Amino acid sequence: MNPLSSSMIAAAAWLTLAATSAPVFADGVPAPRAAKHAASSRHAPMTVAARKPNDSGVVIQYRLDGTAQVGRPISVVLQFDGVSDPAGATARLTTDAGLTLTTSSSLALPAGQRTTATATVTSDREGLAYLNVFVTQNGAMSIVAIPVTTGSAVPAMKGAGEVKSSDEGEKIISLPAKEPKEPK
Repeated sequence: MNPLSSSMIAAAAWLTLAATSAPVFADGVPAPRAAKHAASSRHAPMTVAARKPNDSGVVIQYRLDGTAQVGRPISVVLQFDGVSDPAGATARLTTDAGLTLTTSSSLALPAGQRTTATATVTSDREGLAYLNVFVTQNGAMSIVAIPVTTGSAVPAMKGAGEVKSSDEGEKIISLPAKEPKEPK
């Protein structure tokens, strides 16, 4: 075989492979090439929410566009994939105390389509609060809590308490009890 023709065959094979391959999301759906490159230059990547074996079957991805600041709205981009029920699925959004949702709190998710929505939230104080996403399909539910940290304060875990052993030798972490707050 001629060395020139084998290098030409290898080059042609490589070009064919490069031309036919496309980036693919975790759900197996290829991303549009132009949209992928445009989005990657302007936005952070989407975070894929953790799933449980008995959830709704809908894959939820999200990203915060920007940094949360007190009194200023921030966009949370949500993406839903894997709706297989012909009747579709529904998503309901709620927020923790300290965070206000200024967009619709419910979404209809059509079957067989990737749905992208933007939720706008505004924080009224520094700290950590969550945008909660409840997705229902075929009677099963997925729940995702999207963290929104406002300000420079980084949430820290409380002290681990005192480690003791039970009579059976089991390790127990003893934490002080809090006095319940009286309603205002």
